[in-house]
Amino acid sequence: MSRRAVGSTRRNGSFPFSGAFNSKSKSSPLLPIGLVVVGAILLIGYVYKGSGVLGGAKVVSRVEGDFSCTLEVQRAIPFLKKAYSGSMHKVLHIGPDTCSVVSALLKDEEIEAWGVEPYEIEDADRTCRSLVRKGIVRVADIKFHLPYKAKSFSLVIVSDALDYLSPKYLNRTLPELARVSSDGLVIFSGFPGQQKAKVSELSKFGRPAKMRSSSWWIRYFVQTSLEENEAANKKFEQATSKESYQPSCQVFHLNSYH
Repeated sequence: MSRRAVGSTRRNGSFPFSGAFNSKSKSSPLLPIGLVVVGAILLIGYVYKGSGVLGGAKVVSRVEGDFSCTLEVQRAIPFLKKAYSGSMHKVLHIGPDTCSVVSALLKDEEIEAWGVEPYEIEDADRTCRSLVRKGIVRVADIKFHLPYKAKSFSLVIVSDALDYLSPKYLNRTLPELARVSSDGLVIFSGFPGQQKAKVSELSKFGRPAKMRSSSWWIRYFVQTSLEENEAANKKFEQATSKESYQPSCQVFHLNSYH
């Protein structure tokens, strides 16, 4: 997502469309119609801007109607490339709507991308069905052994998946994520207070999301012998600060198991 440049709308004290008010053909029926169309366009732009679609910090999932860290991953890809410049050649993304992230990553010819969808894909579009058919995206229960060899991917990115797991299953899943990565693991997690699933969606996710604090995650990483990737974290922060980008999710950079 890119921010729209805000240009100056004044030139010599005049405003856009001011000529329409000074037109000699005041009786033209096209004038009120044109003003209505312009007003509608401005109103739509204002609504989209307020919802975060045209550059706001908040990202809204159109699929679930709620906050999504998977969409946040797509916004963060340029900064991840700078933080992991030598480790973005073979990437695995794990999380709901992984097809969208994989498709975004594959736009870069230097990146090989794969994905794991933890839940059944019900209304997948043609692009997603094609990725699944080719084996690029797999549907798999991440609470159990992942269908990949150790260190199969240079970088593993996970979003909107760990928040739905209890500590019992996290004890299995997190080591698996580190096992299949060689250079690093990036976790996008929601902030406490951000709702991620509605009651009607519990049949899909199995349990409501548990938004955990950064201190909780840090303690948990220590317990599972996962260390912070300080070099990648520093580069990521430097890249985001230059663009005034503030992640709307918690982002953790971890080293793989060695």
